[in-house]
Amino acid sequence: MITIHELTKVFAGKPAVEQLSLEIPRGQIVGFLGPNGAGKSTTLKMLTGMLRPTSGTAVIAGHDLLTDLLGVKRSVGFVPESGALYESLTGLEYLRMVAALYGLGQQQADARIREFIQFFELTWETLTDKLLGAYSKGMRRKVVIISSLLHNPPVILFDEPLDGLDANAAVGFKALIQTLAKQGRTVVYSSHILDVVERVCDRVVIINQGRLVLDGSPESLMAAHGGIPLEEIFTRLTGGDQLRQRAEAFARTFES
Repeated sequence: MITIHELTKVFAGKPAVEQLSLEIPRGQIVGFLGPNGAGKSTTLKMLTGMLRPTSGTAVIAGHDLLTDLLGVKRSVGFVPESGALYESLTGLEYLRMVAALYGLGQQQADARIREFIQFFELTWETLTDKLLGAYSKGMRRKVVIISSLLHNPPVILFDEPLDGLDANAAVGFKALIQTLAKQGRTVVYSSHILDVVERVCDRVVIINQGRLVLDGSPESLMAAHGGIPLEEIFTRLTGGDQLRQRAEAFARTFES
């Protein structure tokens, strides 16, 4: 469903993503991990067409990123980390606009919107009576997630999707993406919440400084590293051990 071939993005002479190659099959949930600045968000933005690669390419649901960008965009649902919305629109106006961009008629769109708001415990009145600028962070996040799924895409890219969701909404969301994967959708899940990735994802891909450093199922990776938790594997591979030692040393400066 996703084939990434030597995907590279360079900013001001410095590579943010460097020759990344991956294949992700239909129906798989992939946890896409890395420290801040590793290139995760840059990769996802290239896969959605928001950023043009410096070199390399990707094929998503049969559409080449460089030669069939509209085909890629029709096939992908994306929840960006920022969750930016048009704050002067109501939730319903925004979702109807997104649906129209994907060619959905208003009747079909409204039927899908009603299904989603029931799942996320929103109300039709909330969508119609309040501008998005007045929504809470969690409500805004729910609207962004709904907008990414309205057109029923075969590929879904999530960048920190749980940010702002309460505990119940997070549980429901995790069950939702697992069900979508069982139905054949391919899910790329970028997050810093490693215990969630360990429980939800079929496969874990770790990048650091724009390069692939580890790829495998959570179970196989932990077995290959002596049974230590995924979080410990992640910190060892990405320099987190040094940060932990620095934090411990710094904390000791407060001892009387």
